[in-house]
Amino acid sequence: MENLNEVFDLECFFRLSPDWLCVAGFDGYFKKINPAVSKTLGYTESELFAKPIDSFVHPEDRSITASKRESIKKNNPLYNFENRYVSKTGEIVWLSWTSMPIKNQQLVFAIAKNITEKKKLEEFNKASLVSVQNGEIIKGANLNAFISTRNLKPISELSIADKLWLYELETLVRKYIGKVDLSIVLLSSEMGLSERQLHRRIKNITGVTPNNYIRGVRLQMSMEAINSGKYRTVAQISYIAGFETPAYFRKLFKEFYGRDVAELLQ
Repeated sequence: MENLNEVFDLECFFRLSPDWLCVAGFDGYFKKINPAVSKTLGYTESELFAKPIDSFVHPEDRSITASKRESIKKNNPLYNFENRYVSKTGEIVWLSWTSMPIKNQQLVFAIAKNITEKKKLEEFNKASLVSVQNGEIIKGANLNAFISTRNLKPISELSIADKLWLYELETLVRKYIGKVDLSIVLLSSEMGLSERQLHRRIKNITGVTPNNYIRGVRLQMSMEAINSGKYRTVAQISYIAGFETPAYFRKLFKEFYGRDVAELLQ
């Protein structure tokens, strides 16, 4: 009876664990998975068993994932390996894997933690944008240029919930950045809030109106475009960032960054 209880407890743990618990074959297919896998990716167990695991891995991560898999097959355990999967609805899921090979059975036992929220915060805080201070181009984090020039609440003082919400909002703004008439009507619809609720939340978190927030993201993206080295004219940068006219963009850019955009394109 004691052994049966132990088996039951293990099965219960397997079913209820929020982490991915997987048994995979050396042939690259799932052999057993817990419900967390299906719940996260949106596929049925049958769908997940029917295709190679690589089918669900983000295309950009397949090469490194395949390399790690070959290493595991040589009896090398895997610790804290991060890669991306793509859900049935197209959402990106970041995972951190610990995997142990059972070579004589040609199996891999693996646990994966969903670290998507952590990655979103890293993306929000990473040095991906540029601020111009004292005549020098300095890398900064999302909204840092906006904050430094308008004495807003520092990002370090924002709650995790606010950071994640702003990440979702900025991702959405960037998706539609080519629309000159990008409005709070579109954003509120996509974010599932009323226009008043969206206006209030943006103002409470950033201290600026939605229109000024959108303008700030446009200006951040214009600097990213400049740093990419792919564009050579003010008109090109203006178009990429969704400004109505190059002259208006040039004026706002100088106010925001303190330098003429044309100087940075030379």
